[in-house]
Formats: sequence, C-alpha cells, structure tokens
Amino acid sequence: MKDTSMPAALDAIDIRILELMQKDASLSTGELAERVGLSQSPCWRRIQRLREEGYIKAVVAVVDPERVGFKMQIFAQVKMTTLSEEDRASFYRQINAIPEILECWTVFGEMDAMMKILAPDVTWYQDFIFSVLLKLPGVTDVRSIVTLSAQKSTLAVPLTARQFR
Repeated sequence: MKDTSMPAALDAIDIRILELMQKDASLSTGELAERVGLSQSPCWRRIQRLREEGYIKAVVAVVDPERVGFKMQIFAQVKMTTLSEEDRASFYRQINAIPEILECWTVFGEMDAMMKILAPDVTWYQDFIFSVLLKLPGVTDVRSIVTLSAQKSTLAVPLTARQFR
C-alpha cells in the first residue's frame, strides 16, 4: 500500500541526487553515490525513499521525436460543450489512449483544454483533427499553434523555487 503521509523535506543530498538523475537516469547507484559523497547503500536507500514518497515518478528513456518521424510539435487548444461526468470520463480515457497526444491540460479562458501533439506533417495533422480530435466527446472547436523550432525543451523540474524577496 502506498504511503500517503507527508514526505520528508529534501536535504542537499536528496536535491543533488535528483539533479543528477534528471540529467542522466542511467547512472548507477555507485556512480550517484560517488558524486554526492555517500556510500552505495545509503544512496540506494535515499533513491528508494524518493521513489516511495513520489519525488521520482518514473525513470524512462527520452526518445527524439524527429528520429522516429514526428517532425512537428503542435499545441491544440480545444473548446468543449458541457459534459456529463460519464462523457468527461470517456474524454479522458480516449485522450490517454491516443499516443500522439503527449500532454492534455484543462485550462481557464476561452478554450477548455490544451494538448501537446506530435505530428509527422501538416497533412497528417489535418486528418488527425477531423478523424480524431473533433470526434472526441464534447469537442466543438480546435485551434492549433504549430511550432517552428524548440529554443528550450526539458523534462528537468526545478528543485527549489527561486526567491525574489
């Protein structure tokens, strides 16, 4: 059973472990231990605790989308009608089953959701809008922002909030 108690505060070693793992999760426990100044066993225990407490959600390989044929990244803003709870659950189930949709966020404002979508080309994306997005429960409009190039793209999370005062 997952522990739902309040996680322990992160100390400097925890933060350093997370920084290193965000840069290269393939580092062995021994390599991490050496870089943070611990022996292997205490380092392994810290990593396990960070996983158990939910700081580390997953360890994955980050694939280059262009190398597998996805040349375009698009942000689709979706307008929806009011949905019943059942239709909303169906919408979320369907979104989660569509691999080209990398992220979907509920948003405030004129539109109701924003999705990050990978596409091989514009023609494919046009077909995707009509064959997939507009057939999702409650979707009435899709506005797309096609990106030209990435100036920054990272999965690394800042581990402390910047102080301004």
